[in-house]
Amino acid sequence: MSPAMDVAQAYAARLMQHLAVPTFVLNPKRQVVIWNRACERLTGVMAAEVLGTNLHWRAFYETKRYCLADLVALGRPDKLAQLYSQHAIADGVGFSAENWCVMPKLGNQLYLAIDASPVHDEEGKLIAIVETLRDMTDQKRAEATLKTLASSDGLTGLANRRSFDQALVTEWARAERTKKPLSLLLADVDHFKLYNDLHGHQQGDECLRAVAAIIGETAFRPADLSARYGGEEFAIIMPETDHKGACKVAERLRAVLAKLQLKHGAVGAGPSVTLSIGIATRVPDETVSADWLLMQADEALYAAKHSGRNRIVCAENILATLAHAGAERGYRAAGIGESRRANRR
Repeated sequence: MSPAMDVAQAYAARLMQHLAVPTFVLNPKRQVVIWNRACERLTGVMAAEVLGTNLHWRAFYETKRYCLADLVALGRPDKLAQLYSQHAIADGVGFSAENWCVMPKLGNQLYLAIDASPVHDEEGKLIAIVETLRDMTDQKRAEATLKTLASSDGLTGLANRRSFDQALVTEWARAERTKKPLSLLLADVDHFKLYNDLHGHQQGDECLRAVAAIIGETAFRPADLSARYGGEEFAIIMPETDHKGACKVAERLRAVLAKLQLKHGAVGAGPSVTLSIGIATRVPDETVSADWLLMQADEALYAAKHSGRNRIVCAENILATLAHAGAERGYRAAGIGESRRANRR
């Protein structure tokens, strides 16, 4: 190598040290040859700790794994999907990715946008891999906050109606593929209009928050979705849950609310706040849609309201429940949809 080339390489290395962009460079053996000052600031790992080693992964992860530059060096695009939540192949040679990194030295997590590119000599031989990093943590957390706000009900913090509608369609399609039962629970606060008339709307909001907290805690599985369906009505979508399991959730919900003893006291309403609950369960198939499950749960809830309230009714038992309560004629006359909803309270 000529003296001029040595000078050029030394100059390039020094220039890279002062780049504002966090950067490190590996040789073809995947050993660190440059770890610039911006990379030290980003990771908390000093260059002296990693230069000449294959330990660069320790700056980003607690357990050994490939970094993006390693995949470029090894020519392993097949590993991208396994290791990175978002990824792309740039110009057919370099890789781009985004990922949460645990940053062991800092003790916190950062969301990093990463680019790694190979450097070849005039003969096409690999001589280095350059990886650059961008801290996108604040942006990612802001996006997550906005997404949560967009999908949450402002009063209760549960999922909103839009999120519920999307989740129901998604879970129905998933259950159709897996041939697993899907259950839907609809719950309505009994005599809520009377509650508002007696206690005022501000206290009514507090009542809904308390009920929502119970519903959110009752649907404790990660796969379940608790939502405010509208007004004083709530819903729980329960994937891979059969009729028996859905009934257990509903009974637990009623029991917890009863134990809380939220004061109602309006004439004709009883001393405490109660819920009427409708349940529908189905292993989806091509003969019906997600709307069918919603309609069945809705009708079961209507039956619970019109057979005395403060009870659970399953879709399979709607007519028997109403007949027992002497309300079958009124059910047939009311039909379904808004006329039924209007008579719930």
